[in-house]
Amino acid sequence: MKKAVIFDLDGVLVHTDRYHYNAWRILTDKLGIDFPQERYDGIRGLSRMDSLERILAFSPRQFTREEKEALAAEKNEAYLQRVEQMGPEEVDGDVRAALRGLREKGLLLAVGSSSKNAKRILARTELTACFDAIADGSMVTRAKPDPEVFLKAAELLRVAPAQALVVEDAAAGLRAAKAGGLQAVAFGGDAAGNPLADYEVTRLTALLELV
Repeated sequence: MKKAVIFDLDGVLVHTDRYHYNAWRILTDKLGIDFPQERYDGIRGLSRMDSLERILAFSPRQFTREEKEALAAEKNEAYLQRVEQMGPEEVDGDVRAALRGLREKGLLLAVGSSSKNAKRILARTELTACFDAIADGSMVTRAKPDPEVFLKAAELLRVAPAQALVVEDAAAGLRAAKAGGLQAVAFGGDAAGNPLADYEVTRLTALLELV
């Protein structure tokens, strides 16, 4: 019997992908790197530095560690400028209905996100109070597909990994969930149709039928 549901943030609870893509485009345009949408799709779910490494692989230049750190910070600043414009209206009604329904069923709820901006986004969208625990990039050293962030979320909830469902929209997130011994629910993105998923939903309220 499941005791908890752990949600990825970007692409599941909120749709900030366009903000990430736009911020990366500002950086790649400056560096002269071609960065179409399909290349962005290939880094979804990865940490900021892992994403940057993959992007810089398309440049003939070599970058020092200090340069990479500066570029990552520049991208994050562009992203945060967009995050500061977010509000509760950006959360789909189906998301709030699913969270209420799961809570009424007695499930513990957590966020498991590689983003170090997760708490800021949850606050801006008035979602913080919906969760019993938040595990984010500031608490872990290894990004997805490593399971560390999901295991941290389960630890904070005081449940065994096998007692939790993870909801993910990225293939890297599905791999992380399965590596940590958690069951995985695919919800859109490149998680859709992935054989690693134990379940697949097209609306988050469908989770109420799985627990």
